[in-house]
Amino acid sequence: MNKKQKMIKLTAKRTKARKNKHTAPTIKKYISKSDRAKMLAQEEAEAALKATTDQHDGAATQTQ
Repeated sequence: MNKKQKMIKLTAKRTKARKNKHTAPTIKKYISKSDRAKMLAQEEAEAALKATTDQHDGAATQTQ
């Protein structure tokens, strides 16, 4: 392999490494079991509140 080819390959390798270094992380941050339970409970509470609000609004529009 001559010097020109060697330099081209080395430059490409360095460029690839530099590109891979700046990508966003794909691994999600760890969430503990208790935090997941809290988040799930909060989502369920919001869903229940929305459902009761929708039912209440639906009943009010039917009576008018």
